[in-house]
Amino acid sequence: MKIDLFTEMQSPRPWSEDHEHRVIMNTLEQAKLADRLGYGCWWQVEHHTAEEFSYSSAPEVMLAAISQHTTSIRLGHSSVLSPFRFNHPIRVAERAAMLDHLSGGRLELGLARSTIPEWRTFNIPPDRTRDQMQQAFEMIPKMWTQERFSWKSEDAEINNVPIIPKPYQKPHPPLWQACSSLASFEQAGRNGVGALGVTLWAPPDQVKEWIGIYREAIRRCERPVGAFINNQVGFFTFAHCAETDQQAMENGAASAAAWYTNGSFTFFEAKEHFLRTHAEEQALAKDPAGGGLVGQLLRDRAGKTPAETKANSVLARIMQNEDVPNEEVFDALKEQNSLIVGSPETCRQKIKFYQDLGIDRLLSFQQVGRLSHEQVMGSIRQIGKLIPEFDKP
Repeated sequence: MKIDLFTEMQSPRPWSEDHEHRVIMNTLEQAKLADRLGYGCWWQVEHHTAEEFSYSSAPEVMLAAISQHTTSIRLGHSSVLSPFRFNHPIRVAERAAMLDHLSGGRLELGLARSTIPEWRTFNIPPDRTRDQMQQAFEMIPKMWTQERFSWKSEDAEINNVPIIPKPYQKPHPPLWQACSSLASFEQAGRNGVGALGVTLWAPPDQVKEWIGIYREAIRRCERPVGAFINNQVGFFTFAHCAETDQQAMENGAASAAAWYTNGSFTFFEAKEHFLRTHAEEQALAKDPAGGGLVGQLLRDRAGKTPAETKANSVLARIMQNEDVPNEEVFDALKEQNSLIVGSPETCRQKIKFYQDLGIDRLLSFQQVGRLSHEQVMGSIRQIGKLIPEFDKP
């Protein structure tokens, strides 16, 4: 299992006058350290109008800067917001290929649908987002591998044009899809691309279910969208390692994890997202054509009441706008093994737990909340020492 780094570039209030500059420069320093320590990939998100929560609004620029200060670590765009009003597929293909050249062939490219508040900001109809992401998956590899490219659909018409430059990697960089539901994991598998998920709020049984759907879908994939199948699953979760369990807590790990949970549920408008996902899954379960692997799984599961967990209860209260204490949020996430927090030995055991789930890449999310730059750098060093145990030749 590869151990990677994942970043949102967070800067919670209260702010200093130069807080934006500091989070950008600190991100660069963290990436340089990760490169020296042997982390597999640096994954950078794309979000817009997400003050405090994410300053990664121009990830392709940040990754280009990182590419000039590193030599080995791969550079993951996780993920380009692919509805066309965010990023037209031609621009995605061009920028990604240029970044691949600047990095010497180290790019990993992910695509995502984005979320409700960003759709609203960019005036994007939600019911078009999944189809536009699918079109982008089908278009971009062809743009990279064909001398001239054409496409015609409800959303775009492109007539026999050259898309340049072509990527440095041949035939092209690995492709990934950001996944947050059963349907999206199945879609990633059908497309033959890697799947990127989050374990922070998901119990192990749910993670196993997602991985199972993905592996079966990719096993059946006969026509991948790209020139090759990228059969990999990556998950990100909060990680903070210090010399002792006590030191990790004194550094503020509990409040950082809780701050992120509360902030993400607010920014992503999680209640509406979960209702939309539930409606999509019910439609698949009732689909006369079967609804694919997800539809069958949901029908098999019908009538079975999922076990209530402390984490489920806490997250439901957050979605009802209850102010849940940080300690209670942290304890609930810790109970279901959703966090990697503590001493090197504690973190070793937690990382092994994720490896045993069948994850190929663990995206450790270490720059979170109000953890200081020095504390984040210390955690990157501590987890870096564990990499050889899990990423064996």
